[in-house]
Formats: sequence, C-alpha cells, structure tokens
Amino acid sequence: METNYLYNNINVKNDFVNNKDKVIIAGPCTFSSYEEVYSIAKELKEVGIKYFRAGAYKSRTNPYSFQGLGDDGIEILLKIKKELGLCIVTELLTIEQVKKYGTRIDIIQIGSRNMYNYELLKEVGKINKPVLLKRSFAATYSEWLLAAEYILKEGNHNVILCERGVRGFGSEETRNVLDIQAIPYIKRHSNLPIIVDPSHASGEAYIVESMSKASLVAGADGLIIEVHTNPKESKCDSKQTINIEILKKIIEFKNKMKDWEIN
Repeated sequence: METNYLYNNINVKNDFVNNKDKVIIAGPCTFSSYEEVYSIAKELKEVGIKYFRAGAYKSRTNPYSFQGLGDDGIEILLKIKKELGLCIVTELLTIEQVKKYGTRIDIIQIGSRNMYNYELLKEVGKINKPVLLKRSFAATYSEWLLAAEYILKEGNHNVILCERGVRGFGSEETRNVLDIQAIPYIKRHSNLPIIVDPSHASGEAYIVESMSKASLVAGADGLIIEVHTNPKESKCDSKQTINIEILKKIIEFKNKMKDWEIN
C-alpha cells in the first residue's frame, strides 16, 4: 500500500513538540452544570493546568447514559475559557459540530470511536485548529497514522496523537490495556506529538498515577487525565477519575523530569 506520510510542520502552540516541560490536559469526563465545571476548572488553573478538558457531547456505549449538555455545554466551556483564560479541549462528534464550534475551541478532540470517521477527519483537516486524535481501541499503528494522514492531507498539520489503551482480553480488572510501546513507535515513525490517556487505558483511578509516570518516562509529550474535585460525584467514568491531590503528584513528577537527562 502506497502512503505519503507528511508528519511535519507541527505547530500546536509550541507546547507539544520538543518541549521538556510535558503538557498535562486535565478535567472531568463531562459535567452537568456551569457551577460544577467552573469550580473544577478554577482549582485546576490554581495548580498550573492551562489545558482544560471536559465533554459537552458524549458518545456513550449505552444510549441511556448521560450524553452531555450538547450545545449548552459548549457555551459553558467557552464562557469558562473567557473567564479563566484556559485553553479548552473538547470532543466534537459530527461535521455539523465542527462547522459550528471548530474555530472557537482550542483543541478539537476526535474520540476513539471516530478515528475511522474519515469524512469527519477531512472536515477538521480544513480548519487551522489543533486536533487531538485518539487511537481506536483496536487500531493498528498504521491505521492510526493513516487516520492522521486524512487530517494532514487537507492542510491541517496541527495533529496530536493520543494513545488511550487497546482492547485486551475482556477482563474486568482494567478497562483497556495501555500500549506504552506506541510511544517509541510513533516517535520513530512520525514527527507528530503523542500524548497518553491513562484514565481510559486503565479504567481505575488507582492505576492512573503510575501509568502517567511511566508514559512520561517512555517519552510521551504529555497526558490527558480525567480529574474532578470530587470524583465520586463525576457524571460519568467516576471509577477512573482522580482527585486534585493525585494530579499534584503527577505534576510534581513531571516537573522533576525537566532536570533529568532523559527524553
């Protein structure tokens, strides 16, 4: 199969490429009110987070699960962006949503279910906004990189790859299996930055800290972590959501890495 990987000219605010100070994107999976998400965002900013993630549109396996606040949720996030000066990272599910909000948020997340949605990838490729492309839970490296190529081919070189775990043996112990080998593979075969989502990879909050540290040592350019001021009250994925104190430990480890002679 002939390919034409571009994988260069990356410009994601110079934060995600060749930067010893790894980027941490943090925030709740989703939210149910302005008050809830504002309080979380405010505390995250106080500990040094500048990229705030939260889901307004939620693609859920169970159709009866909370699907997010939709358009109202996006408006809340844009209000918080203005009030707190945070960069907003959120998932968009459809071409219509991209056309409506793609230029207003800071990083467009393409979820694992939509990695193969090539028309959606083409659409985000038409706008000059960073795109966080999550690996599908059964995608090969080649399929993942070719999905990125759909975005790059349209002219948008601001692509961030995100390893979020692959499907394992269906055990109930963890949600997925973190493929930490993806980090050196991507580093060798592309110039795209790669971050890791230890929350979805593990499905368990107690695993997130160790997998975050392992990913950073392995060379990841950053992390995207589900964080809530009170994880038990998280609207979804509460089992894998960490609190601020654990996030502080991860940030402390990240800061120490700047003095190490690795990565």
